Amino acid sequence: MGRENPTDDNVCDYGLFLLDEILGESGHTLADFEMPTPQYDWSVQAENPLIVEQLNYDAAEECALAEADVQKMNVEQHDAFDRIVASVEQKLGKGFFLSGSGGTGKMFVYNAMAHHRRGQSKIVLCVASSGISALLLRGGRTAHSMFKILIEGLTAESTCCIPKESQRAALIRVTDLII
Repeated sequence: MGRENPTDDNVCDYGLFLLDEILGESGHTLADFEMPTPQYDWSVQAENPLIVEQLNYDAAEECALAEADVQKMNVEQHDAFDRIVASVEQKLGKGFFLSGSGGTGKMFVYNAMAHHRRGQSKIVLCVASSGISALLLRGGRTAHSMFKILIEGLTAESTCCIPKESQRAALIRVTDLII
C-alpha cells in the first residue's frame, strides 16, 4: 500500500482495490456483485513514488494538528478556512487568495488547510514562489520546482514542462488541494 500509518478506511479501500484486481482477472468487477468500489485509484499510487511521498503523512497526527490550529483561529481565519474546506469538499475548483499584511496568519491558515486535508488522507501540494516561503509550508516546495515552470527564457507561449503521461502529471491529477 505504500503508507507508513494507514487509516482503517485506507486499509479497507486498498482491500477493495485488491479484490477488484483479482475479480478483474476473471472478467468481473466488484460492481458485478453489488459491492462497494474503491474510492481511491490505488493503481496510480502503487507505481508512482511522488504520490507515495505525498500520502506518507500520519493521518491521525494531521487531524490532531488541524483541530489544534482551528481552535486557535480568529473569526476571519476561521471564515476563510470554512469557505475553502467547503469548496474543496464539494470539488468546486475555486481559487482563493488570502490577503493581509505580514503576520496576519496567512501561512497559519494555509498550514491548517494542509493538515485538515492530509488528515483525511488527501494529497495536498504546498507551493510558494520563493524558497523561504516554501519552507514555511509543511511539505512545501517552490512552484517552479513542483510544476516545472521555466525560470529563464520565458515567452508568451511558454508552458510548464510536465509531460501529460509523467508521474508528476499523475500526481497533479490526483491532488485534492494546491496551496
